[in-house]
Amino acid sequence: MANFQIEKWLFNQGYRCIAGVDEVGRGALFGPVVAACVLFSPQFILKEAEGWVEEIDDSKSLSSMKRERLAKEILTHARAVGIGLATSNEIDQKNIYWASLGAMTRAVQSMPVVPDFLLVDGFNLNDVNYPQAGVSQGDKISISIAAASIVAKVMRDEMMYQMDVIYEGYSFAKNKGYGTKEHYVALKKMGPTPLHRFTFNLGQRKK
Repeated sequence: MANFQIEKWLFNQGYRCIAGVDEVGRGALFGPVVAACVLFSPQFILKEAEGWVEEIDDSKSLSSMKRERLAKEILTHARAVGIGLATSNEIDQKNIYWASLGAMTRAVQSMPVVPDFLLVDGFNLNDVNYPQAGVSQGDKISISIAAASIVAKVMRDEMMYQMDVIYEGYSFAKNKGYGTKEHYVALKKMGPTPLHRFTFNLGQRKK
């Protein structure tokens, strides 16, 4: 389970505005990558974690109901939250790696409170000047990163529910834009929408 161990160590090094950054939607065939940046106060980080905080973990390991409940708690108790997107068009133009970094950078730039240290899931961000650390599998280690993954996942899923109404027949509410069997069947039958990622393999299901 994720914890505040890294954040507490950074607090002892003198940092006070420590934010976690993560994104979701890299592997989807449809829609944007959504990134979030979450910053908890020093008092919150140093307080003994209990209740809902102990449930925070990598968003992929949580049920949709638990993610939605935790996202509400995070948005209520976090000192600051920022959101960033990379559209399917940007993903096609730049590739998924650079577009994902762009989404995370925008999430940081949208923060109402300026971080003094970033914990980023996986890789450092090239276009921000804050001290930072890329943490391998950070959403399983750091509560700040895991909280960002939860917020980003819940927001992207909500977008998919809305897209399911606009683009009927692709089952976006169910598959969230990922390459399920029924998604590929719909692509074969109806073709891609303008929000599909055309540089991804839309013709056949991945093995």
